[in-house]
Amino acid sequence: MSPERQRVPVLDVDATPMRVDEVIDAMGGIIAAGTTATVLGHNLHSITLFHSRPDIRSLYRNSSIVLLDGAPVAMLWGLAHKRQLQALGAGTMSYRLGSMDWIPELGQVKGLERIAVVGAGRTANTKAVARLRSIVPGAKVDGMPGEGWDNALEDAVVDWLADFRPQLVLLGLGMPLQETVLHRRLQNLPPAVYCAVGGAIEQVAGIQKLAPRWLGRLGLEWAWRLVLHPGRVAYRVFVEPWKLAALLIGRRFQPSKTKGK
Repeated sequence: MSPERQRVPVLDVDATPMRVDEVIDAMGGIIAAGTTATVLGHNLHSITLFHSRPDIRSLYRNSSIVLLDGAPVAMLWGLAHKRQLQALGAGTMSYRLGSMDWIPELGQVKGLERIAVVGAGRTANTKAVARLRSIVPGAKVDGMPGEGWDNALEDAVVDWLADFRPQLVLLGLGMPLQETVLHRRLQNLPPAVYCAVGGAIEQVAGIQKLAPRWLGRLGLEWAWRLVLHPGRVAYRVFVEPWKLAALLIGRRFQPSKTKGK
């Protein structure tokens, strides 16, 4: 399937449905070109932010790659593109990609020699850097923790990235902080592939337990997270879908000139 933008119905957003090998190839192409690109994931939380915050909406609309991260988003996209999937003999969930679906395959990215890991606590960041050195043998991998993020730390990270000049950056500050940082600082950052990966740094480090991938294919990864982190996930599971529904209904009745802002 072509990595071109395709609309996700009902949610009124564009995504870039890709499989792991396509993401890896796309990253290699961006690195070879020496340009700047962003890789984001869309789930119900990001779509709620998309419809409620102009800065997040702008970042997603200008992103190079927007993956179908959340199962509900992937399912809605699959329903709208059922004929395409049937022609390809592909299942909807083969296009549902979380960060931990492609990070372990970074060793296959052509020309990848320098990786920056920004985010998580010091211990998790250090362990993630060590793990990535084994995933991408020979690459120079370094990191900066993101705990206690403030303006001073943000400036320090921008300066560090300018000196390090990585080709790929894993930015794991949690949503929406990581997206906010990308939106306001991307023009000041050196050319690279900037990937918003949320809690994946702790998962790469082995500190946060990763849900079995078969749960993700069934669209049940949210249940795993709810059990492990009820305080963090309950709002997103039980409240945020209703908030999103209200936002979608409200935007539907807005004057058309305001919807594109």
